[in-house]
Amino acid sequence: MRRRLGRRYLDVLASIYIYNEHRGYTAIDRVLSAVRARAPDDLVLIAAIERHRADERKHYVMFRRWFERRGVMPLALDRTFGHIDRFVEIMFRTPISRMDIQAIIADDALFARLCRVISLTERRGYRQLDSLLSNRTVRADRILARIFEVIRKDEPSHWAPYEQWLQRYAQPRSDWWGRAVDSFVHAELLFLKLPILFLNPFVSRRVDWLDADQSANGAEAQQLSASAS
Repeated sequence: MRRRLGRRYLDVLASIYIYNEHRGYTAIDRVLSAVRARAPDDLVLIAAIERHRADERKHYVMFRRWFERRGVMPLALDRTFGHIDRFVEIMFRTPISRMDIQAIIADDALFARLCRVISLTERRGYRQLDSLLSNRTVRADRILARIFEVIRKDEPSHWAPYEQWLQRYAQPRSDWWGRAVDSFVHAELLFLKLPILFLNPFVSRRVDWLDADQSANGAEAQQLSASAS
């Protein structure tokens, strides 16, 4: 029974992570495109965002390979379980898919808000990894533990470019409202949504991969997942 519950916990946890990693790099694609258009000469910022995007994609592929090794698909989750989805919806009053990224990039105040959202989300994820890596069930799965170790190593570079932009233009790195929303979204996911998902045996699994439309090939998956082996 304990082993079965442990497998269920890891299944739920990895399903949430793979959704969020995919949401992360696909959302960054839009931000990156807009930043390149607005500030094509800001090569340092562009390179940092490109690295952030590449890391999120790498993390997604590592989780995909973890599921492939187990011979199952992730649980079919939607934006209900996305931290950045919920955060953006509260802060911008619109889903990520409907955000006018061009308008946000063109407005310093809105871009500063977006930078704070990304920075707070990345810092929240970094802190959460300490808890996961001390979890006995997670540590028992050597490959999954290694994936989280890789993510923990990558995370600090993810919030850096956004906080540097805020500092450069004399914008505060965060505000009380942003921190409050971040804490609320995290608590809602951890103490409400995750337990409900864990206890619900009727949640179906995906029938295709989140990146199916990107035609990710097996060679890429093998190469990127080597970091977790």
